[in-house]
Amino acid sequence: MSSPTPLRESAGTLRRSLARAVQRITASPLGAYQSAVVRIGVSLTSLLFLLREWPHRHELYGPDGPWSWGMARRLISNNDAFTALMWSDSTIWFETVYALTLVSAALLTVGWRTRATSVLFMAGVLSLQNRSIFMGDGGDNVIHLMALYLVLTRCARVWSLDARRKAREAAHPTGDGRPPRDVTGVVLWAVLGCVLLPATFLGGLGGTWWLQTLLWLLWLGNGAWWALGRYAPGHELRALFDVLANLAHNAALFVIMAEVCLIYATAGWYKIQGSRWQDGTAIYYPLKLDYFAPWPGLSGLVASSALAVMVLTYATVIVQVAFPFTLFNRRVKNVLLVLMIGEHAGIAILLGLPFFSMAMIAADAVFLPTVFLLWLGHKVSLGRQRLFTRTPDRLRLPGQRRAGSGDEEATRSGDGAGHTLVG
Repeated sequence: MSSPTPLRESAGTLRRSLARAVQRITASPLGAYQSAVVRIGVSLTSLLFLLREWPHRHELYGPDGPWSWGMARRLISNNDAFTALMWSDSTIWFETVYALTLVSAALLTVGWRTRATSVLFMAGVLSLQNRSIFMGDGGDNVIHLMALYLVLTRCARVWSLDARRKAREAAHPTGDGRPPRDVTGVVLWAVLGCVLLPATFLGGLGGTWWLQTLLWLLWLGNGAWWALGRYAPGHELRALFDVLANLAHNAALFVIMAEVCLIYATAGWYKIQGSRWQDGTAIYYPLKLDYFAPWPGLSGLVASSALAVMVLTYATVIVQVAFPFTLFNRRVKNVLLVLMIGEHAGIAILLGLPFFSMAMIAADAVFLPTVFLLWLGHKVSLGRQRLFTRTPDRLRLPGQRRAGSGDEEATRSGDGAGHTLVG
């Protein structure tokens, strides 16, 4: 007895939908612009923070800190965390790690050799934060997690020097059909291998098996990726590597989204249980703390309005609790996303926590719509062109006035100049 026709049609529709979903998550990396914004935001936040704390780096993470090298070593022997600062207590080694973290953050921001610089950035962030775990806050925790996830993403597909280099190579292909020689990439891969090998066998990667496995998979996988792309670009293994890279990217992007939702959900539900959040006065108290008042006049102005305090308190809880439930409604999600970004901007200004706010906004960017990011990229490109491009019109100087024809020439120059300035 054959199955009913509607049942067969529904089963066929389900199979086609499943096939399209599998094709979508394996054929290409999703959220190319969103992952690029997360990369730029996280690495730029870390870069600016390390630059600001440059005069105090020895007290925060180095030999002059209250959490001494010996105390950190005893703690790490129990929690098996990774930090390259435990390889030596030398001041020179500390300065080297700090400088490498700064350089890797800058290179990751501009998207130069992202495969290598993302690993260096992750190692630097883990080394500094795990060296003095009591020096961080919520923003440091976000950067810590995002540095791990970015290693698995293909976050340099757009808005990066890597994307520009690949576009230039595609525009000028080689005669044999192979990609051009990549001496810089090979040297970076070899140098990282020379560091990874002794660090693994001497126990310098901590006691967590997953970090060692991840680093070796990345190193060996990128070496095989380069070899296949250079000597067998049309081989099936090359296509398989593309599929695996896309799967890792999409899975990491999904984890970033889930992490952001978890942060807001837990923060919102914990706030609901607090009596000050229930009576609508929680925002008042941090505004009256001198430590969190970079602009006392502005903080006092907000705190002096009972209505503003109540609205901000309840709005914070509502937005944080409701956001994970609005992901399936694009319009509502975008509205709450704007409110959350505005909330973090307010925290940066009123409470003096700019790096925490930057880290959270960078994580929130994973939910920004692609249309908005394309519009933003277009505006940034136009601004860059207007800033750095010098056209003949801009360099044109007014001509010297001549006797007898001054009025006529001034009229012609005035017309052109007026059109340039206000047109």
